[in-house]
Amino acid sequence: MRKVGPYGVETLPQVLVDVPAAPTACRDTLAERARLHWHRTDGGDPAALAEEFLAAHGLNLRDLSRPTTGHHDTAGPCGAALYLSAAAGAHLAGAPTPATEPAPTLPDLAVVIYDHGPTRRAPARAATPWWLGEWTESWTPQQHAAAVDAVRAAIARGDIYQANLVGHAAAPYTGDPLPALRRLGALPGARYGGVLTGDNWAIGCASPETLIEVRDGHLITRPIKGTRPATPTGRAELLTSAKERAEHIMIVDLERNDLARIARTGTVTVDDLFTVRRWCDLWQAESTVRATPADGLGLADLLRATCPGGSVTGAPKLAALTHIAAAEPVGRGASMGALGWVTPGHIDLGLTIRTAAADGEHLHTWAGGGITWDSDAHAEVAEAAAKTTPIRATLAGH
Repeated sequence: MRKVGPYGVETLPQVLVDVPAAPTACRDTLAERARLHWHRTDGGDPAALAEEFLAAHGLNLRDLSRPTTGHHDTAGPCGAALYLSAAAGAHLAGAPTPATEPAPTLPDLAVVIYDHGPTRRAPARAATPWWLGEWTESWTPQQHAAAVDAVRAAIARGDIYQANLVGHAAAPYTGDPLPALRRLGALPGARYGGVLTGDNWAIGCASPETLIEVRDGHLITRPIKGTRPATPTGRAELLTSAKERAEHIMIVDLERNDLARIARTGTVTVDDLFTVRRWCDLWQAESTVRATPADGLGLADLLRATCPGGSVTGAPKLAALTHIAAAEPVGRGASMGALGWVTPGHIDLGLTIRTAAADGEHLHTWAGGGITWDSDAHAEVAEAAAKTTPIRATLAGH
């Protein structure tokens, strides 16, 4: 357990803690009090470690079936930021994980506990001009297209029904990356906009997608699958595309199955199906799946059932994860994992799509999409580029 801030600086109470989903009313008085980092090489169960660490610091999330009403006592912990990487989620699922991570300073699990302290401004940093270099992709468009065709071949063999492929890029930088990462949270539709920092790493998120929320005795997930340009023509194409609707419904069924593992029998419902919403310059299709938690459901079991998210893996999930580990050139790093805020009364974790990360030398981005039998390889490459374009432009300050 370490109490550190960005790049090894001891944490001080900040004017604003902008962790995704942190309570707005508390952000200007939050102060870090304890921190847990875990890497896959450490061994053990990250879901159990997170639950135990939170309980040891006064945040008991061992029975989510009993709703907690009202806000916390300001004398105790307010809540905690929780980050779980896609690789940690695959580890929980018993799936293979890639050997190479492009940003190895990032932990696979981070839990940061906050309580209320006096508002105090952080020490001023020396101003260093921000410079962001050229992006280097981990695979070429031709390699990406070949991976799409390989997924289609696996579908033809009956190995899988769908798989999500994700590409990575890195760019060198000089200056402080935190303002650039914080800009992501202002992008339109960034439901989980915010930043989490650690020792020589930082994650900036602009995700619109709810991985899992627990509120008022309900489990809620909002999978997003299906993308078109945010034009009238693009919206019409998305609504009438048989391919996009089939892909979307497969993931909704997968999410229903994930929740059914941890829900009271017969309580899983779909509130909204294939609702079109906007993120930056894209239309995306979203559904809402809801359930009642089973008696005694704890945070560890919740993470095991929902991570990694179905919309960024595929169906069946374990088979898709096995194919992904073999197909993608590097690990998913900070992307396609979970990031948000947890308290005994409310858990709200976003899926880390539209997410970037900084290590000491490079910024990293990831983007991809779901592949079905009807996918066109060149269209999938173009879709991934469309998703990452606003992220890279925002990081550059454009």
